[in-house]
Amino acid sequence: MTAASPDTGVAPGKRTLRPLAGVLAAMAVSLTGTRVSAVALPWFVLVTTGSATRTGLVAFCEMAPYVLVKALAGPRVDRVGPRTVSWTTDLASASAAAAVPLCHALHLLSFPLLLALVAVIGAARGPGDLAKEVMVPEAADRGGIPLERATGLTGVTERLAATLGPAAGGALVALLGPLTGLVVNAGCFALGSVIVALALPRRVGRGHEDASPEASEAGYWQRFGEGLAFLRTQPLLLSVVVMVGVTNLLDAAFTAVLLPVWADASGNGPSVIGLAGSTAGVAAVVGSLIAALAAHRLRRRVVFFTGFLVAGAPKFLVLALDAPLGGVLAVFAVSGLGAGFLNPVLGAVLLERVPRRMLGRVNALGDSLSWAGIPLGGLLAGAAVASAGLAPVLLVCGAAYFLTTNLAGLRPEWRDMDRAGKATDLGGEGTHSLAGET
Repeated sequence: MTAASPDTGVAPGKRTLRPLAGVLAAMAVSLTGTRVSAVALPWFVLVTTGSATRTGLVAFCEMAPYVLVKALAGPRVDRVGPRTVSWTTDLASASAAAAVPLCHALHLLSFPLLLALVAVIGAARGPGDLAKEVMVPEAADRGGIPLERATGLTGVTERLAATLGPAAGGALVALLGPLTGLVVNAGCFALGSVIVALALPRRVGRGHEDASPEASEAGYWQRFGEGLAFLRTQPLLLSVVVMVGVTNLLDAAFTAVLLPVWADASGNGPSVIGLAGSTAGVAAVVGSLIAALAAHRLRRRVVFFTGFLVAGAPKFLVLALDAPLGGVLAVFAVSGLGAGFLNPVLGAVLLERVPRRMLGRVNALGDSLSWAGIPLGGLLAGAAVASAGLAPVLLVCGAAYFLTTNLAGLRPEWRDMDRAGKATDLGGEGTHSLAGET
């Protein structure tokens, strides 16, 4: 008799790539739609209101519910199962996104209603993104794919979305108007919901729950507390959360306000937002592919901090210096190449240290804490640009990015990044490694 995998219960002879392909496809379409919206929505607000502050407020109202609901969704994802959470929340996001152009066409779209709708989109996106992330390790097991390679493929998928989405968003906004981009966003969420419902087995992600009576009777807040208690025992993960939290705030300020305001002020228009984003995205795809193929042979810490060095501060500085478009695109290409190495490393570090049965809780908390500054990024950038002007804000943000990513690396716990982590199962099943091939 052929032995089944202890992680998934899937016999080696019955391994299939369909679950991993389904998760990656669902990620691809939903993230592409989100990237289209990231161009279309700020531009829609900017040209209809003429206010950088209101543009930042819209970004805040989408991302604040995203972060909050994602933080609280972890125990529910672990208990209900990520597949169900993924397709239902994508359907909710599609409905809210479609309501924006519909209400505008009916002359019902007031600014408060727009804020409410983007808040619903953000609140639904948070658990949906989390659920897809949680399904990756089991989907990889079912296909016999090493974990680090699966996270590399996830990084490639994210970067492809970051390439195609801004290009499509910029073209749609320039040719057909920003509301067309929101219609495309709604269609992408709906397609992602269908893919997950059809391609993923019903019990994906639910095979690692602790079957003890105490665990089955544990309430929501007990499960939430277990995830928080585990995260507090992981110095490396906590340091990652803090550093990435600061850089995410700065990246949100850049994407939601600084880049659109620069595109408008420079006279390049919305198409250059898509062009710049796609240039960075193509380079990031290359970086992610290299990471997927060779990450297990490279020292993670060196790759990680080198990636942040070129991915962060230079893109702020090149806009502040009013460089020609060719120079801007060259910097964005180098920035994207460095960024392509980051998420595969982060994903492997997380997944090899967290017990599978707690992955939803811990991943939700880690993601939400590291994303906590994103809602404030656009809000603060809009207010800062309105009061101080674009160039000074770009310079300050670039300096903050450089200092954050370099000072963090001086802490001793970062040395653990180069060692495969061990995830201790708090349910009493002993210790097992979640690392892929090294």
